[in-house]
Amino acid sequence: MNSLDIFDNFFQGKRVLVTGHTGFKGSWLTIWLQALGAEVIGIGLDPYTDRDNYVLSGIGDKIIDLRGDVRDGDSLKKIFCQYQPEIVFHLAAQPLVRLSYEKPVETYETNVLGTIHVLEAIRMTDSVKVGIMITTDKCYENKEQIWGYRENEPMGGYDPYSSSKGATEIAIASWRRSFFNPDEYNKHGKSIASVRAGNVIGGGDWSQDRIIPDCIRALESDKPIEIRNPLAIRPWQHVLEPLSGYMLLAKKMWEEPTKYCEGWNFGPRMESIATVWDIACKVIKYYGKGELKDLSDSQSLHEANLLMLDISKAKFKLGWEPRLNMDETVALTVDWYKKCTDKKTQSHGINQIQIYLNKWI
Repeated sequence: MNSLDIFDNFFQGKRVLVTGHTGFKGSWLTIWLQALGAEVIGIGLDPYTDRDNYVLSGIGDKIIDLRGDVRDGDSLKKIFCQYQPEIVFHLAAQPLVRLSYEKPVETYETNVLGTIHVLEAIRMTDSVKVGIMITTDKCYENKEQIWGYRENEPMGGYDPYSSSKGATEIAIASWRRSFFNPDEYNKHGKSIASVRAGNVIGGGDWSQDRIIPDCIRALESDKPIEIRNPLAIRPWQHVLEPLSGYMLLAKKMWEEPTKYCEGWNFGPRMESIATVWDIACKVIKYYGKGELKDLSDSQSLHEANLLMLDISKAKFKLGWEPRLNMDETVALTVDWYKKCTDKKTQSHGINQIQIYLNKWI
């Protein structure tokens, strides 16, 4: 069996469409799916930088690599019609809280309307059997509570990004009830789920206003790492953790489509919940140099200070649980940035997936 396969050869030969495949999480998912023998169709915008995981992995040469915007519903439907995917992972999004303050309308257009366009393309394409809509832990109405949010708690959001994801979840639930109702599965033949992860880190992310890329840029420039919200508590997890959950869920939905078509949390263990300051300190530890600078400002834009997920449902109903502790997560992440500089390193992502899967044995 393929050493990267913990899914019993499920993805071999499947036609899998990934929106946002050029992005951080999308590129890692695409690498893994392609390695498992899936026929991957990627729809995404141009990569953010020429040092992104998507670019340095060279994965675009191994898949059907398409440029497209999920806000263009007609183009999406044409792509779905042409390639007839069987499984859809929808990751395309405007994923940044601070950018959502600058571009609130575009954030809503991409996250809410873009998801609706994907759902409509799924609805119009008979070949699609499973659709997994990736949202975020920030979709919940955040009350800064000290226990994790469960899947049945209210959606909400303070800032435009978080609220757009809450609205996206409401739209997904509406489409599922209206067009993909499990009670009428024999009519439509589709299973739709939404998935929510915590603060995902890993190699190849160069987005602005994210702690790991900010750390690496500072370290490469021999500048202090500037921390604007040092006491904010986040559920940190390596990118491969939630992706393994999404893929396991897709397999379960294919096999029992009416049992798993609902919302799911994929977060880390409690011991991987830590402050932004703590995570930056660990980056310095594994990078081997650096210093921190506290830039906290009481007048800055609002960002959540405390946010955690309850993953009991995924653990008991799917048999999924996180495998890496926080030190392993940061060490694996920093290793990518130190080894993947400006040359294509197609094997390094595969190697990291293998290191991660060794934790499943």
